[in-house]
Amino acid sequence: MIREPLIFEISEKGKRAFFLPKLDVPEKKEILKSLPVRKEIMGFPEVSEVEVIRHFTRLSRTNYCVDEGFYPLGSCTMKYNPKINEKVAAILEFILSHPYAPSDLVQGNLEILKTAEELLAEITGMDAFSLQPSAGAQGELLGMMLIRACLEERGNPRSIVLIPDSAHGTNPSSAHICGYRVQEVKSNEKGTIEVADLAQHMTEDVAALMITNPNTLGVFEADIKEIAKIVHSKGGFIYMDGANMNALVGISRPGDMDVDVIHLNLHKTFSTPHGGGGPGAGPVGVKRELEPFLPVPVIEKKEGKYLLDYDRRQSVGKVRSFFGNFLVVVKALAYILSLGPQGLKEVAEVAVLNSNYIRKSLENEYHLKYKTPTLHECVFSDKFQKEHSVLNVDIAKRLIDYGLHPPTMSFPLIVQGALMTEPTETESRRDLDLFIDAMKQIARESKESPEVVKSAPHTSYVRRLDETAAARQQILRWEEEGKAEK
Repeated sequence: MIREPLIFEISEKGKRAFFLPKLDVPEKKEILKSLPVRKEIMGFPEVSEVEVIRHFTRLSRTNYCVDEGFYPLGSCTMKYNPKINEKVAAILEFILSHPYAPSDLVQGNLEILKTAEELLAEITGMDAFSLQPSAGAQGELLGMMLIRACLEERGNPRSIVLIPDSAHGTNPSSAHICGYRVQEVKSNEKGTIEVADLAQHMTEDVAALMITNPNTLGVFEADIKEIAKIVHSKGGFIYMDGANMNALVGISRPGDMDVDVIHLNLHKTFSTPHGGGGPGAGPVGVKRELEPFLPVPVIEKKEGKYLLDYDRRQSVGKVRSFFGNFLVVVKALAYILSLGPQGLKEVAEVAVLNSNYIRKSLENEYHLKYKTPTLHECVFSDKFQKEHSVLNVDIAKRLIDYGLHPPTMSFPLIVQGALMTEPTETESRRDLDLFIDAMKQIARESKESPEVVKSAPHTSYVRRLDETAAARQQILRWEEEGKAEK
């Protein structure tokens, strides 16, 4: 691949993207003296308009995205985002709505937010929702804030939160920020919570159990009702991380599993741009007991009119300016309404089918630590390839040579050398087969020519990097003839 030069290397003195005509009025420089006007930038690149456009267009083509191909990052649910959702969110009245506009002037926007809350409550089996959190991690934090506020109202906030050893890394952080100590609950040979270990840890000093269902192995916690009974018997709450709701939507509801509070990722399950593609949203749903503590303002409908209620004594306050990421909610609502109940059910069914198709196709080439049936994602390991000194990082980098994005690596931590794969429902069998064929080829290469895999990638824009050195010593100029400028 031909490398793209830096824009500084393209620069030639005297070039400009455009030229302005000479002033036809007297120049008054003294007017600008008191203003923070930027001076000339030393060494600023001088290029023509066509050079600027072509340079950044070529650079953009080196970026991999979900619109280009398969993006199997496990736990991230990197599904394709229907463009109709973007079109709906681009309606001028939505874009031009000002967050300080009085509620009388934004009744349509408030109706959208209230409708989204009601549909998410129906989908999850919860009693009320807040759309304020901007991401899943903030949703987690709000969930724990609500639990603490409720326990404080009872007279004792308690001091411990139980978290399974397979949990998302943000779970312990959210609990800790809310003032709790974390105790780990072990997984059993099936990869699910060891109920006996939970029962031993569950005391009246435990505020909550934070559980992901399906868990980070893609395994459904089949003992969830018994788990909830144990926690509730001691006055604790069940918090569910809803990052994996893509496996359940339209089929089963966390509220029916006796979950007390859940966060969702609209940018995962409900298909709004994820990561660098746009802002996220991590709304939180609660059962009736926790509803009084939801952030303000709460949208109410009285006498056919939508109102913003700030007068809530028990509320934890605001966790986000205004109402959250409004346009993300618009996109998610468009997605839900366009699919309907049957379409949402098919989302989960096809996501589970696609994941199991990959699992069955690769189970002889890659090690599966847990044999338990999985839902929307599966976690292989590099155990077989390690016999030839090939690690999961090598497999991931070799996939780049096949034009594919690697799966999530080294997570969950209970699987050493993990390769966590989630295809989502948006991938066709053709694209799944491309991934499966590439993984099988890499498995063969690991036996027959491991040096090829260990030195990958070979065809990417950037070759194999030393991640440790790159983090500690950042090179900001292209390396030429063994020399690098910093």
